[in-house]
Amino acid sequence: MALIGARYFINRQKVVKLDEIEMPDWIKSEIIKVDGTSRSGEKLSSVKNIVVHYVGNPGSTAEQNKNFYAGDQSNVSSHFVVGLKGEIIQCIPLSEMSAASNWRNNDTISIEVDTGKFNKKTYKSLVKLVAWLEEQCGLEDGDVIRHYDITGKECPRYFVTHEDAWKKFKQDVADYRKDEQ
Repeated sequence: MALIGARYFINRQKVVKLDEIEMPDWIKSEIIKVDGTSRSGEKLSSVKNIVVHYVGNPGSTAEQNKNFYAGDQSNVSSHFVVGLKGEIIQCIPLSEMSAASNWRNNDTISIEVDTGKFNKKTYKSLVKLVAWLEEQCGLEDGDVIRHYDITGKECPRYFVTHEDAWKKFKQDVADYRKDEQ
């Protein structure tokens, strides 16, 4: 991977221009304001991984989680939140760091999903989003990781405690990408 400029880099022979990626209509863009903590406004150096997380507020909606990130008490955020009804909200521009993946904020895209075993709508949306992000960022299935893989934290808990479900998820993403081509 070579860095070309502040917002451009090459991933697997693909030039990635994060500022120029257009969000599909199935993603609702509700970018939170720059506040120095939840959204620092700092640019990503590159995108090496997509990190899947779970929200610490089970049963909450994507909108509620986005509103929490935007609130004065928050010091965390993610690029995307996937809700219980399968809705996807973008909270941070793709070209900027989120506050979700510890020391890996500078080179990861973060996705938060609800706690526990994912329902069908949430799971389907997560598969679709990850497949789309892989394509946009020139990434492969091996580049999708759990927060656990960075810190050892049980996040997302279901995919940590059910390794078979994590492997199936990654296969479902690969199958989705294959079907979309």
